[in-house]
Amino acid sequence: MSTGQIAQENAHAVTAAPRGVPQSPLEESSRSTRWVVALLLVVALLWTLIPLAWMLLSSFKNRTDVTAATPQFLFEPTLDNYRGLFTGSNNLWPYIWHSVLAAGISAVLAVSLGALAGYGLARTQMRGKRHLAFWIISTRMAPIAAIVVPLFIIFRGIGLIDSIPGLVLAYLTFNLPFAIWLMSAFFAEVPPSLEESALVAGCTRWQAFRTVVLPLTKSGLVTTFVLCLVFAWNDYAFAVVISGPNSQTLPIAASQLVTQTGVDWGQLTAIGTIVVVPMMLAGLAVRRWLVTGLTLGAVTGE
Repeated sequence: MSTGQIAQENAHAVTAAPRGVPQSPLEESSRSTRWVVALLLVVALLWTLIPLAWMLLSSFKNRTDVTAATPQFLFEPTLDNYRGLFTGSNNLWPYIWHSVLAAGISAVLAVSLGALAGYGLARTQMRGKRHLAFWIISTRMAPIAAIVVPLFIIFRGIGLIDSIPGLVLAYLTFNLPFAIWLMSAFFAEVPPSLEESALVAGCTRWQAFRTVVLPLTKSGLVTTFVLCLVFAWNDYAFAVVISGPNSQTLPIAASQLVTQTGVDWGQLTAIGTIVVVPMMLAGLAVRRWLVTGLTLGAVTGE
């Protein structure tokens, strides 16, 4: 037998291992880890979706089915709960309009100002830069209860109680530090050489920022905007103290359904659906930029 034939038989013996050979401990451990991770993801998904699905189903039930001692999975859908929110004395449109104005304007201002401040923080070389970045985000970590009373006193003195500008400024106190810290992390990912090339080509610093840096951080801008919008849209603590009859938002409308005479669970689940669905749709619409942003610049620790 030639040397070539012996080599081919040895190679065939190595590659064609008989069936039933036990896998290595490393392969078994890797497969077990994948199953555990998949199981945890399924549990987390069910933990998140089941309450939302039950709230959505309950919003289409009548009063008897909603308050039944035994959960009703088969029922005749009705829109009475939604009609009750928009007819008669329960007119939800002003609350929706106030939420859209306050949350939208505050998110736009937070992203605009946060982009400018975050760019300066990312490009400035100075001592204590990391301490400054931590101080900025630490203002976001403060509990709302420690801020809402001083804000109420200040806003009452300057006439911003029960106004949309007052809510916008209140939301900015929490959204702006978060936007600055997050956008500085995204800008730090952009190589300074790109801006230097634009400056050499004749651009001003502002033109380089607007035409080179901002397009490269689109995912960061979208991520920051969505997160700021969600916080302002769902806020209750600021709204219950600062807003009034002319500026109350959707969370305040939901709280008014809980009275001393009882809880209107049908309308409460309906208004909960109205609050949740727009933010879910916004997240799904920008999920590509949202996932990219959360996994890229936000984990740099700047």
